[in-house]
Amino acid sequence: MNDSIKIIDRYLGRNTLQGFFLVLSVLVVLLSFMELLIQVKDIGKGGFQMPDAFGFVVLTIPKRIVDLMPVAALLGSIVALGLLADHQELTAMQAAGISVQRMAFSVLGTSVVLMLAAIFMAEFVAPPLDQMARIQRSRAIYGKAVMMSKEGFWVRHGSAFVHVGRTLSGEKAADIEVYELDESGRLRQFIWAEEAIIDGQQDWLLKGIHAKTFTGDSVEVRLLDEYRLSSFLTPGQVALLQLPPDSLSLSDLWSYIRSLDERAQNSKAYTLAFWQKVCLPITTGVMVLLSLTFIFGSTRTRNASQRIFMGMLTGVVFHLANQIFGHLGLILNIPPMVTTLVPVGIILIIALRLLRRAF
Repeated sequence: MNDSIKIIDRYLGRNTLQGFFLVLSVLVVLLSFMELLIQVKDIGKGGFQMPDAFGFVVLTIPKRIVDLMPVAALLGSIVALGLLADHQELTAMQAAGISVQRMAFSVLGTSVVLMLAAIFMAEFVAPPLDQMARIQRSRAIYGKAVMMSKEGFWVRHGSAFVHVGRTLSGEKAADIEVYELDESGRLRQFIWAEEAIIDGQQDWLLKGIHAKTFTGDSVEVRLLDEYRLSSFLTPGQVALLQLPPDSLSLSDLWSYIRSLDERAQNSKAYTLAFWQKVCLPITTGVMVLLSLTFIFGSTRTRNASQRIFMGMLTGVVFHLANQIFGHLGLILNIPPMVTTLVPVGIILIIALRLLRRAF
């Protein structure tokens, strides 16, 4: 009997993984094509050409995989187990003495593999490739005058080098550093601004300024009300140059959040991205658990196409609700941990209640 159970465990696990990879492949191809259409619009800007667009899409595939893992886990399990149910294989297993609970535990055991894969991809694979893609795109569009980093970006502006630490909503930026050089390439003036407002199309109005002017061996320190960077960057250009929070790894996010907190700056957007990455493996496992309700729960009498449609609808609604709830929390000052865990907790409670009725 034990050998039979092990064989069934492997069989259910293999089919679940096959369904997961099938659904994931379809979704990745579809969204990659949509991303390519978006990148094509930038062809002709600077040196950005079709090979650059293809390169960007390819390098961002791992991040796309990470983002799609919960939905793919849900749909993949529904597809795999649904086909087994339609072919009466699950009924045959029950007739052989395998309980529904045992089959469910076999599928959930497979979800551990997906959870570990999500952790590995989100920490070590997706972030460096996604950052590389964005850096290469910015260099192709703007040339060597721009350099992106994990903490903002650098831009050459005439005889000055400007570092933008963070961009904020409402066409604002924070933690601005301006290094002005003289004709011989020596530092003439250093300016640090707490905040910058993009005035008009390209003009930046810096506020909360500490300025240091270097003259010979002397340094003059001044406080200025404002400082203007004329013909600098448009909001659209800034959006292309800033690495989004979700492109950073967990370790980078943690370090950056601590750095922002030490400087008493708003870190909620990065904290939200941090908790979303932390909860990614949990969300993937919960989605596999939820998929069992479509096979053993109240929807077990539906056919495969109906189950897939309902699963797809559930996955889309959950993804949108998770994103909306997270960003709404930023506006209402709700802790990011709460806005991230609450949707997952609701899905978990619903799945457990439905499965309890089935078992």
